[in-house]
Amino acid sequence: MFKIIGQFSKLDNITKTCTLIALTSGVFAGFIGGQIAVNLSNQKCQTQGWGFKELCYVSSTPVAMWQGSTTGAWTGVVLGAFVGGLVARRSPKS
Repeated sequence: MFKIIGQFSKLDNITKTCTLIALTSGVFAGFIGGQIAVNLSNQKCQTQGWGFKELCYVSSTPVAMWQGSTTGAWTGVVLGAFVGGLVARRSPKS
């Protein structure tokens, strides 16, 4: 593990900045994606009766959270890496 940390310290600041932006974007998008997926799946439960509505919430929430957060995290990391690459790119030397 310390070998990996030692090699990470050898990277230049541009690579570290791009990685930090990508990972932060992935975490944020994963959270937002999970919340959106849970809200959308819970809308299907609105037509049920009281007892069945609660069972519907309990059964659909973990699946929706997993799917939404995974999709959001992947999308966020890819888009964050793209944006981080644009922000942290080197200027051409003349």
